[in-house]
Amino acid sequence: MQQDQQEVDPADQWVLDPETGQYRLDPAAAIPPQRRRKPAPEPSAAAAPPPGRRDGGGRAAHRRAGAAKRSRRRRVLKWTAGIGAMVLAAGCGGAYYVYQHLNSNITAVKVQLGSEEERPKAAGDALNILVLGTDSREGLGREYGDEGSAGHADTTLLFHVAKDRSNATVISIPRDLMVPIPECQSGDGKKIPGSTRAMFNTSLGQDGRDPGCSWKTVEKVTGIRVDHFVMVNFEAVKTLSAAVGGVEVCAAKDINDPDSHLKMSKGRHVVQGDEALAFVRTRHAVGLGGDLTRIPLQQQFISSMIRAIKSGDTLTNPAKLWKLADAATKALTVDSGIGSVDKLKDLALDVSKVDTKNITFATVPVLDDPKDKDRLVLKQPDAGQLFSMIANDRSLTETATPAAPATPGAGAPTTPAPGPTATTPAVDTKGLRVTVRNGSGTPGQAQQAVDKLQAKGFTRAATGANMPATPASSVSYPAGRSTEAAALAAALGLPADAVREDPKAGTRDALVLALGKDVLAAPANPAAVPTEAPKDLQRVQADDTDACAK
Repeated sequence: MQQDQQEVDPADQWVLDPETGQYRLDPAAAIPPQRRRKPAPEPSAAAAPPPGRRDGGGRAAHRRAGAAKRSRRRRVLKWTAGIGAMVLAAGCGGAYYVYQHLNSNITAVKVQLGSEEERPKAAGDALNILVLGTDSREGLGREYGDEGSAGHADTTLLFHVAKDRSNATVISIPRDLMVPIPECQSGDGKKIPGSTRAMFNTSLGQDGRDPGCSWKTVEKVTGIRVDHFVMVNFEAVKTLSAAVGGVEVCAAKDINDPDSHLKMSKGRHVVQGDEALAFVRTRHAVGLGGDLTRIPLQQQFISSMIRAIKSGDTLTNPAKLWKLADAATKALTVDSGIGSVDKLKDLALDVSKVDTKNITFATVPVLDDPKDKDRLVLKQPDAGQLFSMIANDRSLTETATPAAPATPGAGAPTTPAPGPTATTPAVDTKGLRVTVRNGSGTPGQAQQAVDKLQAKGFTRAATGANMPATPASSVSYPAGRSTEAAALAAALGLPADAVREDPKAGTRDALVLALGKDVLAAPANPAAVPTEAPKDLQRVQADDTDACAK
């Protein structure tokens, strides 16, 4: 009997209930075909109802069948959600068996993020989801090299969904980017020291750092509040691509990469399983052979997966939905805040509201690190401009109406001056030296302020030593530099009485921005938020079917 039951696919045990329009578990469907009773014979023509009767025949039945079909599609569309690695759950009518099965698949991790005062401010109803692709080799043997490696943040995407759900922006953070990694605490309470300068990918896996450490690093570097994280490994790419029946990709030339094991001829291909993994890992046989070349390939792959998931072939196929939900919940590690089927489903439904044409993938603007040609640093002010747009819920998609700006992350004060709006004097901001000292009492504010200033054109802004806590932010300047100080204050929205001359400063000394406790409560200044993306920003639209790996 047990052997017979194993021959029944779980997806085949679900039938559409015409009364509710939802799928339910049919006990009869759980019985193997060979053990089911034969159906009763069809009624003869003589037993058919006469014409005109309002019962099982005629146009009324045809209309009911059409309505049931439309209802079924609407229900499936409402209960199906997912975007790339965000394919989290499919609606299954709430059956206890399926709920327990999918719930037991999920791996949830508790993250330690520190006090609220240390974090950027929330962006209202917008969603920021950190997607981490780890290169962990645990349990994968020697096939992928570095056998048993705990893995690092090999692929990192910050997925921003606008508060009105009209658009989404996904930014890729290169693994070789040199950043400050803050001290963090693992889920078991272990304190892990930070680093003033390290590769971004070491924010995960190095010295026992967990996804919470990557989460804190992203918030520190970007000034953007993260709401949740989702982590996937090599196996997830294989199982998710197979669950949707393959993902279409394109190669602009023949590819033969022995490192990733990808061998692909020029043209379009549908990949899944090992071939899909090889495609997203390849970098040595395309472009310049580095991580910046691989990122557009990954963006192309995820965009294509989004289209595959949102296609009618997936949305109306209960068997495929079951396989997708089962594979997704097994593949993902998430934070405890979304560690259940119900919460994942709600999150996925939120993400799925965004039209594919309004999803933009972009790479954080970077430059070669002057200290190491194999590493990268942020390109300013472009990177700060991009971060500010996301923190303030501004869209990169031209077809979408930009959402109203939300409360920004903590950083430079932006409180507008009372009374008439100050005008910024004409000053060469690029050559102006500004030292930012943190007197807010909250660690990390000086660097966030520097990032915001650089985004506004003060490219020589830098952090200085912390100072005793002070209630109000101010700008001090050497004698004869009042015009420059006024320009700095106006750019930050500080009142005129916050600018004062420092009689002890030399004429060649930098202006000093002292951050007070008011920096944490500063509201948004819409005029200071960029409305356009940086020039030459690398980007891919999720609905672009012509993108090819070069």
